[in-house]
Amino acid sequence: MRISDMPVAKRLKELAVELRPGVSLAEHTSLGIGGTTDMLRIQRYDALPELMRLLASEGVPHRFLGGGTNVLVADGELPWVVLQLPAAHPAVKIEGNSAWVEASADLGGMVTFCAKHDLGGMEGLIGVPGSVGGALRMNAGAYGTQIGSYVREVELYRAASGRLETLRGEEIRFDYRHTSFAPEDVMLRVRLELPSKPYKEILAGIRVCNEKRRASQPLNQKSAGCIFKNPAGASAGRMIDELGLKGHRVGDAAISDRHANFFVNLGRASCGDMLRLIDDVRGRVRVAFGFELENEVILWKN
Repeated sequence: MRISDMPVAKRLKELAVELRPGVSLAEHTSLGIGGTTDMLRIQRYDALPELMRLLASEGVPHRFLGGGTNVLVADGELPWVVLQLPAAHPAVKIEGNSAWVEASADLGGMVTFCAKHDLGGMEGLIGVPGSVGGALRMNAGAYGTQIGSYVREVELYRAASGRLETLRGEEIRFDYRHTSFAPEDVMLRVRLELPSKPYKEILAGIRVCNEKRRASQPLNQKSAGCIFKNPAGASAGRMIDELGLKGHRVGDAAISDRHANFFVNLGRASCGDMLRLIDDVRGRVRVAFGFELENEVILWKN
């Protein structure tokens, strides 16, 4: 969607919003897939409520993009603008066992920063790509660690009220790859409470997790992490592997040879290619094992 020539564009500077016209989202997603639209870079959190009211009054649909690591974006000219939060400096502030972290912060960078201050517990998240805000939204986890376990407060824009609010950790439900945040809520900052741990001990745990990832995941290929959630009591990747589907492809969209629940872009894969591959695999697993696989990757349709 192009808003450069719309009346709303004139108001953006007043709200400290930078307009970047005609951005290719293929360049902003880890899958390297996505069409083009205008991007609005938000410089001040306090301008968010007014910006959201402005977009609503002008009928401008929008989506928020974080690190772009767990999203499959439609091809072509997109019918909505993309909003992004600023990269805050510093991204993390430490107060005792609490870490105040900006939602735009890199998740792995945050884990490393906290480790250097002898705050651990999140070693399993070190290799999970994306932003802290994205990790909060989906309760990201790996190797027995989930970020929701450490959340004590979240500052956010609440779509329901149209205001900036703060939620306590007990007011948020964290489930497996799901939270109680509304789809339109925008995470801004989080306070994590982390256990004290010697840096050397944390570093050893990080190295173990990194070695496991290097051995089992296609880290040097374009992917969005796991495509499917694991059904209760089962492993999506194991079922796909047992069907002999590693390497199976549709166009340039392929199932990784290293991890069957990672689908990769071999070069010029389109969103359509990836969707056909996802649907094909879902159908085969349904027939063979009786499970209806649910997407973990978030789909942004036209």
